[in-house]
Amino acid sequence: MTSGTGRAAEYLLGAFGVMLLLAFVYQWGFATFEGRQVDYIHALYVVVETFTTTGFGLDADQWSSDGMLALMAVMQLAGVGLIFLALPAVVVPLVNEALTSSPPMTTDRTDHVVICEFTPRGEMLVGELRSRDQPFVIVVPDADRAVELADEHPVVHGDPEEVQTLDRANIESARALVADADDEANASIALSARERSEDVRVVSLVEDEDVADYHRYAGADRVLSPRRLLGETLGSKATASVADELGDGVEIGEDFQIAELLVHHGSPLIGESIAGSAIGDRTGANVLGAWKDGEFESPPRPGRVIDEHTVLLVVGTESELEVLKDLTLSETRRRRRGSVVVAGYGMVGHSAAAEVRPSDEVVVVDERDAPGVDVVGDATDRETLEAADVEDARAVVIALDSDTTTIFATLAVKQVAPHAEVIVRANDADSVPKLYRAGADYVLALSTVSGRLIASHLLDEEVLRPETQVDLVRTVAPRLEGRTLAEADVRAETGVTVVAVERDGDLFTNVGPDTRVVAGDRLVVAGTDDTVNRFNEQFC
Repeated sequence: MTSGTGRAAEYLLGAFGVMLLLAFVYQWGFATFEGRQVDYIHALYVVVETFTTTGFGLDADQWSSDGMLALMAVMQLAGVGLIFLALPAVVVPLVNEALTSSPPMTTDRTDHVVICEFTPRGEMLVGELRSRDQPFVIVVPDADRAVELADEHPVVHGDPEEVQTLDRANIESARALVADADDEANASIALSARERSEDVRVVSLVEDEDVADYHRYAGADRVLSPRRLLGETLGSKATASVADELGDGVEIGEDFQIAELLVHHGSPLIGESIAGSAIGDRTGANVLGAWKDGEFESPPRPGRVIDEHTVLLVVGTESELEVLKDLTLSETRRRRRGSVVVAGYGMVGHSAAAEVRPSDEVVVVDERDAPGVDVVGDATDRETLEAADVEDARAVVIALDSDTTTIFATLAVKQVAPHAEVIVRANDADSVPKLYRAGADYVLALSTVSGRLIASHLLDEEVLRPETQVDLVRTVAPRLEGRTLAEADVRAETGVTVVAVERDGDLFTNVGPDTRVVAGDRLVVAGTDDTVNRFNEQFC
């Protein structure tokens, strides 16, 4: 029963019960105040007549005592009260229910991805799947939410832990299932999926890595922990070690990498333009793109000025990138191994601290006292930050659960330590621009990492490193075959940069406008989600 019809049934049963009770009261009142007896059916008829306001003619001329008149006044008020109560509590919900669209209950899609529940990371995944023409359906347990999502996405309403719901999502014809609820529900979803299909690929997400084995035992083919990956990435951005941050690089071929390098406060590159910095001549590496306050430009304008908020996307050999990485550091940072403050010691903060500890001193701040926590307190509080010596820290990693609190903590850190590099975890991609405006130097959203990480395990194309701020994809482009990159005007048409071509087992990194794509080539392309999506639509 739906909520509206259920409420109506409860109301009618309650009203009928009140009438039955008041019929006894009427019998008693008529005998007590008027001195005469009436049978129960007669009394019930009078009560119903009173409650429905259809008239009081049957016994009205016999009510002469004050007590009986008072009793009938109470009964009449009770009847009118129940009628007025019925309007907002029963009638209006029933009308709304009749006018509301019913949520979709089934799908006939095949070779699709079944996404169980819809979270911000699921929203990122949906964007990846849609851009690559991969069919999907979202299973949503809440009816109102299902109706809302059905305007934009294919939806099936139901509990994803129930086998019957997965049957209606056509699980036996699906390509894969993604369990994206909480840890306990995801294990149950995996069991239900396995009950119906041994062939469907099941990808399950976990918040707590300690339960990963339970999910594998339940039937998950791959168990992913985006929080750990996000923490490691943020930690690598804070470390003073050149080798550690280059460890984030994507190895395209032997001794050939693509990496994101954060330009730190005091770097000799600050204030120079992309062209004036002569990065290619000084290091041998090439700049493919640049991030500034969450905005990506590829290729960067020659006159674009590098500042301490710039993140460079670069390509080169390991030795070339090491030289460039050294240029992105300040003279002080190159020589001093200062502390790194990690605010928040959940999974993300724990992973970030573990990434930094081998090369730098780490000070952990958290609201709760626990092993590994050095300062107990609120990361948005000035006294807590001063107790953690934030003003002397080289970098601060903010890994809090709430984006609102993270924004406030970023503002607080910049007030206490304006020159500290602030490296931030966000939950929602929509919070990223706010965090940059608050003073963060590097921001990576959990939803972005999660969506790309899942997509890399579902799509035919290879997403090389899902935790980077750009998509780095190895893929075929049949509509480019026989043309050079200049003839197809790839960069101008799509915004991506082709950084390498894999042909007959060999990798060619000297890619330029005259590079001609031949049948069988696999291209390594770099760009934002939107630009890679445009490339796929136009050339794949």
